[in-house]
Amino acid sequence: MLRREYLEQITNAQSIEALWTLHCNRMAEYGFDRLLYGFTRYRTATSLGDPEDFVILTNHSEAYRDAFLGNGLYFHAPMVRWALENEGACSWRILGEMTAQGVLTESERKVIAFNRSMDVTAGYSISFRSISPRTKGAIALTARADMSQAEADAVWAEHGRDIVIFNNVAHLKILTLPYSGPARELTRRQREALQWVGDGKTTQDIALLMGLTTATVEKHLRLARENLNVETTAQAVLKAAFLNQMFIFDA
Repeated sequence: MLRREYLEQITNAQSIEALWTLHCNRMAEYGFDRLLYGFTRYRTATSLGDPEDFVILTNHSEAYRDAFLGNGLYFHAPMVRWALENEGACSWRILGEMTAQGVLTESERKVIAFNRSMDVTAGYSISFRSISPRTKGAIALTARADMSQAEADAVWAEHGRDIVIFNNVAHLKILTLPYSGPARELTRRQREALQWVGDGKTTQDIALLMGLTTATVEKHLRLARENLNVETTAQAVLKAAFLNQMFIFDA
């Protein structure tokens, strides 16, 4: 696929699922057949936020996802640490350098050993530029199991600039698409009630506009707050907007 054809398709994608399929296929053409993308808007000095609020996309095996994400190994992954402290692209050959220098913690060495057991041994990480100290996005591109790091580096030397551009565009597009995660999807009525709140309407106004009782409107807003794991309706409006679940077309 030509560069402009790929960029046209990915920028026109109408869902994260369609975009992710396109992107995984494109990266596989370069030999990076397993991807792991993550983004948070809730980073602090001591936390990346609630994992249920992360945008996580991956085509890794279920076994890998369960251990690396479900069991929290990502929190001790040295390339995740690198991504949090840096911007740009980095070859995983740095892991060998870290090992030789003795700067890895025991937990980080265990993550590397786990990755080896899953044939996650060669690749690149891209840490995207953030415009806020609260946000961070990155993607790990794992090379095929039969590729060495030297081979991955050779691919990068020839195509790295295109790969970075493609991932930057994919990242920016992901941020524009609705994402509900494992437990954050709103019902149509919850979303509609929040949208009216966002327009400055009172509960009484919303009841009239939606043809409901005020008690039913308050129920929809309460359930929306619970789904989004926030305390106030204002926070619910903000988080729903962050997840691009406000003012969207129904599928």
